[in-house]
Amino acid sequence: ADRGEAVFIGRSNVGKSSLVNMITNRKSLAFTSKRPGKTQQFNFFAVNDKPGREKEIKYGDVVEGERDLDSFYIVDLPGFGFAKVPEKQRQEWSQFMAEYLSNRKSLRVVFHLVDGRHGPIDEDANIMKQVSESLPKNVAYVIVLTKADKNVKLASKKKPGKVSADVMNSLRETMRMNKVGNAPVIVTSSETKLGRDDLWRYLRLAA
Repeated sequence: ADRGEAVFIGRSNVGKSSLVNMITNRKSLAFTSKRPGKTQQFNFFAVNDKPGREKEIKYGDVVEGERDLDSFYIVDLPGFGFAKVPEKQRQEWSQFMAEYLSNRKSLRVVFHLVDGRHGPIDEDANIMKQVSESLPKNVAYVIVLTKADKNVKLASKKKPGKVSADVMNSLRETMRMNKVGNAPVIVTSSETKLGRDDLWRYLRLAA
């Protein structure tokens, strides 16, 4: 790739596509669905490149002229967990993701999304273990708690969202057990835009 990449990984229905839309301030850049597992390919979105021409340019296109210096790719990976796909395809995704995290030279930051209502599940622990064992040291790893607005009544700018102490304690313990205890944690909501500025602090590492 010709620029840095920020990848979003997490279980199906954790809210990856909604978060990508919130970060980029676009309603339908990444397709969202009430049916878990809608993202079934590795989607690359060019950010901060050729303003006004975003819809024309696709990953791999040859674009004349210099690239914008602050441009990068957001990469939306298929969700793990209960995506309704054949086991063989799921294994291929898993293998590809492992190779991508370990070997991708243009990878700058990994955002691992965890459901802020329920906390980490076994697949999240597996990702943390994989990150601790194989993610290059020069790649940032950030844990993102999603859907924080669902934990408050009538979420708003004044009450943008939160996570419970039980969820946070469970997350911290899972992180500690899988040797990623020092990773930053960001609480977010795609609905209220909670955490957007914090996410951008790390997204800029990809530019």
